[in-house]
Amino acid sequence: MEKDLSHYRMNYNKDELLIENISENPMELFQKWYIEAEQFDGIKESNAMHISTLGLDGFPKTRVVLLKRFTWEGFIFYTNYTSEKGKAIENNPKVCLSFFWEGLERQIIIKGEAEKIAPNLSDGYFETRPTGSKLGAWASDQSKVVASREELDKKLLFYGKKYENKEIPRPPHWGGFLVRPISIEFWQGRPNRMHDRIRFELQEDYNWKIERLAP
Repeated sequence: MEKDLSHYRMNYNKDELLIENISENPMELFQKWYIEAEQFDGIKESNAMHISTLGLDGFPKTRVVLLKRFTWEGFIFYTNYTSEKGKAIENNPKVCLSFFWEGLERQIIIKGEAEKIAPNLSDGYFETRPTGSKLGAWASDQSKVVASREELDKKLLFYGKKYENKEIPRPPHWGGFLVRPISIEFWQGRPNRMHDRIRFELQEDYNWKIERLAP
């Protein structure tokens, strides 16, 4: 099998990113870009982000998760703590997050360290989830091998009956991670592949060093 993709090419010209026009704190720029992505008609899930971890097998792995909150401290998402992803983070909390908003010709790359959020915060978010999602958190042993789709459906049915007309508690193995950033790079597509890349790096005094990178 072979397919030549060398002719796939776009010219980026929607916007520019200049140091003199941005805040000294990258979270302010992230919020601005996120709101613009959220309001852009061509982006369905502005909160979809890639997270890369170093697995227990020594290989990096990237997958898409959903950002559920961002604050001055960092970025929060939820997962099964016993999943492949959760175990990788427990073993090595250094992760990379990235967003790509094609319609705006923008991407953001975030390096940071992940830590579990307080159980009461995970409880609060879990309560807002739809019933099906709550049951799914109980029914799925995320990343484990299963014999068939029918096995999954049976487990979902089991928990549906178990918690029928009852409050569904948060599974102890399910909760949130906060990624505290140490580096945030903003990438704005520009013509002739001369893209704008502005990187913020956290310093020991908790101020951010701002630098322009070559595209």
